[in-house]
Amino acid sequence: MAIQGKVVAITGASSGIGEATARHLASLGAAVVLGARRTDRLERLAGEIEAAGGQVAATRVDVTRPDDLRSLVAVAVERFGRLDVLVGNAGISRIGPVADLDVEGWSAMVDVNVKGILHGIAAALPVFRRQGGGHLVTVVSTSGLKIVPTQAVYAGTKNAVRTLLEGLRQESTDGVLRTTSISPGYVRTELIDHAVDDPDVREQARRNMAELGIDPMAVARAIAFAIDQPDDVEIGDLTIRPARQG
Repeated sequence: MAIQGKVVAITGASSGIGEATARHLASLGAAVVLGARRTDRLERLAGEIEAAGGQVAATRVDVTRPDDLRSLVAVAVERFGRLDVLVGNAGISRIGPVADLDVEGWSAMVDVNVKGILHGIAAALPVFRRQGGGHLVTVVSTSGLKIVPTQAVYAGTKNAVRTLLEGLRQESTDGVLRTTSISPGYVRTELIDHAVDDPDVREQARRNMAELGIDPMAVARAIAFAIDQPDDVEIGDLTIRPARQG
């Protein structure tokens, strides 16, 4: 597999899709560099990957801080000599009608979901250019494909990233950079835990997610598929969702 020996940095790696991706890619022979805010979880995950024979490094990353993304990239280069793939997975969601005027929640989503991706691009792109190759794999969402009430701003942030990556792709047809957008549907993660303030609504959302959501490892396999293509092949967009999702 083309994954073996690649160096892959992952944001939001302490749980959910990021954790599953780290475990899966490490099992396929990639060196993984883990970034997230919850260092206790990162250290535990890194220890488990290392115990299983994987190559791993970890550092605290808050994607709203450009310096943290530069540090993540630097750890990859210093520890493993290069960076082949940056998986931009960190994201947050706040669910509610626009009329609720959750300005603080809107700002947080823009800071993490949009600016966080830009910070990753700014950190990784110069390294990719120096190396002569690199791959940006970014987790967006089916929320941007099917717009529904209560998710307008969240979907807007995801579609902003989708547009950004398409523009970057068109600017980068020299064969140095590949870009991939992964759009998961309902996945059993902790994303919903902080998306809703109303405890009854949150509990109902959790039940729905538990009943309908797919395992994060399914998304990890999709990410691995995109990475595992020959250098002259780019998987631009992948949508992965439960077969029963409407």
